[in-house]
Amino acid sequence: MNARIRRGLEVGIDAQRVLSLLQEVRAGEVSPDEALDALRDLPYEDLGFAKLDHHRDLRTGFPEVVLGEGKTTEQIVEIAERLAARTDRLLITRAGPEVYEQVRRRLPEATYNQLARAIVLKQGSSQETAPGVLIVTAGTADLPVAEEAAVTAELMNAEVTRLNDVGVAGIHRVLENLDVLKEAVALVVVAGMEGALPSVIGGLVSAPVIAVPTSVGYGASFQGLAALLGMLNSCAPGVAVVNIDNGFGAGYLAATIARQTHGTGRALPEMSRLAT
Repeated sequence: MNARIRRGLEVGIDAQRVLSLLQEVRAGEVSPDEALDALRDLPYEDLGFAKLDHHRDLRTGFPEVVLGEGKTTEQIVEIAERLAARTDRLLITRAGPEVYEQVRRRLPEATYNQLARAIVLKQGSSQETAPGVLIVTAGTADLPVAEEAAVTAELMNAEVTRLNDVGVAGIHRVLENLDVLKEAVALVVVAGMEGALPSVIGGLVSAPVIAVPTSVGYGASFQGLAALLGMLNSCAPGVAVVNIDNGFGAGYLAATIARQTHGTGRALPEMSRLAT
C-alpha cells in the first residue's frame, strides 16, 4: 500500500482525510484495493475485549473516549495505543497516576491532569478554537468534576474560562462576575449539596446552562441525588442537567455548542467537492 496514505490515515480518520483519500483514488494515485485496505478497520477494530470505534470522529467530529474505570491497566494501555495510531486526539477519563505511567511508556507525549484524573494526548497540527465555554464551580470540592469538563472541552478545541468557588452561600461572588457569565456561549455549572447554583445562574444569562450535580455533601445529599433532583426541578429556563459527577458529558456538550456557534465544528465535507 501507498505508505504516505497509510501514515496519513493513522494520524486520524476524519472527514477531511477520507475525502483526500477518495480524491487520490479518483486521480489514480491510490488504487481502490489500497483505499479499501486503508479503511479496513472502519467501522471498528476488534481487540477481543473491546471494539474500537475508529469511525466515530468521522461521524461526530470527535474520536472515541476511554473510560478508565472498570478496565485493567493492560486493557487501557492497549486501547490507548490502538486509538492513538488512528486519531490525533485521545482522552482517557477516571484514570489514576499508575495507569498514566504505563500509558506514557507507549505514548510519551501523553500528559496527565491529576485533578481531573484524565490522560490526554493531542498530536498533529492545531485547529481553530471556539471561544465561550465557561466552567463554574460552587465550591472547591467540586473542582475535580469541573476540571474533567474543562479538559474535555479544551481537547475539543474550545476556549475555556474557569470561575471557581462562587456558590450560593456567598451570592455576592456570583453577582460580582456577571460580566464574565454573560460573555459565555455555554456554561457548565458544577455544584453539590442542594445544587442551587445552576438555577441562580440560569436566571441571569441567555446562554444555555449545563448543570452538573456532584456527589459532594452531607448525609441527606445522598451522594449527589439531592443536587440532581434540585437541578432537574429548576424553575430557571435554559438549564439542562447531566448525570452525577459527569464532567465529561457536560464539557463535551458545552464544547459542541461553542463549536457550532462559531462554525468550527468538523462538518462533513460536501461530496460535490470530489467533482472539482
